[in-house]
Amino acid sequence: MGMGETGTGPGQARIRRQARYGRKRASREDWAGQSAAIYCRISHVADEDQTGVDRQERICREVVRRLGLRVAHVFVDNNRSAWKRDRKRKGWDRLLEVARAGEVQHVVAYHPDRLMRQPKDLEELLAISDDRDITLHGQANQRDLSDPDDRFFLRIEVAHACRSSDDTSRRMKDAMVDRANDGKPHPGKRRFGYTPDGMSIVEAEAEVARDIAARYLDGATSIQIAAVLNEQGKVTASGRPWDEFSVLAVLDSHHAAGIRVFRGEEIGQGIWPAIFDPGTWAEIRDRRSYRAAAHAATRTPARFFLLRGIVTCKRCGTRMAGTGGHVSPGYLCSRKYRTDEQKCSRRINAPALEAFVTDAAVDLLTRLDPSGQEAAATLTDADQAAIEEDNAELAELKAMWNAREIKSREYREMRRTVEERIKKVQRKTVVRPAVEVLAGLTGPHARAAWDALVEAEEYERMNAVLRFLFAAVVIDESRVPRGQFDYSRIHIDQNPL
Repeated sequence: MGMGETGTGPGQARIRRQARYGRKRASREDWAGQSAAIYCRISHVADEDQTGVDRQERICREVVRRLGLRVAHVFVDNNRSAWKRDRKRKGWDRLLEVARAGEVQHVVAYHPDRLMRQPKDLEELLAISDDRDITLHGQANQRDLSDPDDRFFLRIEVAHACRSSDDTSRRMKDAMVDRANDGKPHPGKRRFGYTPDGMSIVEAEAEVARDIAARYLDGATSIQIAAVLNEQGKVTASGRPWDEFSVLAVLDSHHAAGIRVFRGEEIGQGIWPAIFDPGTWAEIRDRRSYRAAAHAATRTPARFFLLRGIVTCKRCGTRMAGTGGHVSPGYLCSRKYRTDEQKCSRRINAPALEAFVTDAAVDLLTRLDPSGQEAAATLTDADQAAIEEDNAELAELKAMWNAREIKSREYREMRRTVEERIKKVQRKTVVRPAVEVLAGLTGPHARAAWDALVEAEEYERMNAVLRFLFAAVVIDESRVPRGQFDYSRIHIDQNPL
């Protein structure tokens, strides 16, 4: 086909739509009834604009109404800074998921910097928009993410926001260093016994802290102290009941001793009043070290709990940890040591449970083929036809590129779109990477192979295999007399293979 000719086949029409030849900017009439996702975020950083997420959502909903769209999703990241490169934003991640799945055609945010303040965030959204034609709307303007000019301006806006965030980060770090040099406390959550700024003592709480120290030095354990405080109706700085960890947090509080800590190191006395005098603090540290050493000396070599990481309490939904060592091994609910109404003492015998789950695992391994699949996965006729059609389109795209009918950038973008469609279908036949972890353990000789692992004490690998096969081993309450093992309380949740 020459450069001056015009293709009329359905494949070329589809390609030209992707290339957006003669594409006009979409208008409100085109958007009527299309789905939109609202994203709201506010951080604890003192941004110039701290419009609350509730008000952001109201504004965004008004934008949606004005444009004739419909709200399909609302995602909120409250108190989540977008400028921190390692900060997890669940709302943002979910937004990308629904956009990638094609569930929304529009994203509405109060302002682009509510959405992203790092260039990598923008590039990720633009990559999705290459496939999904997403339009970004703010309070004052809209950005068509497929339009080169709008992409250019967005990159400038995000680069400016990133620079502003970097400046904020630098100022905050400088301020932290200055506060440390001045002996002032590091800002953050309110410390027990002190006002929010950490500079003044709350006397009622200080008395509780001194009582905790006195009881501890008299020989009481942290669990016993927590139980006494809860009986007295005392609460922590966050208003929660006491447990062993909150008691130890008070005993280990450098702030309560008037000691300034910066980046994990003691750098001198702070300028705030101390709750613990130097002698009490030194005695607490000595007693903490002594008890830790004594506890370590009495510990027997640890027993390896084969099901660690997958045993779950059905009542609480939390993990059950191995306990009891070699004397009385069991899996115990992690809420055992709570001292409030959420306390849970559910326990199950470890050897019996591990033997039961191991038998289930070996039975499953026996039925697996060496690739880790129970049966060979195949594509349906419709899926195979879709792949063939996409391969034909790739060939046509390459021919158009060779004939210089489309530019290299357009060719790469369209090829990526088609290849992603092919990969999406082909992923139906892809199984989890089982070959390495299950190597030599599948098929009719699975029992002998497992026994060899036991004899070689390859506990880590056995645990890896069990975690690969099973998502969870859920433990219900026992319904048999004490002393008997109730197998009916065990539910094994198998991973898809």
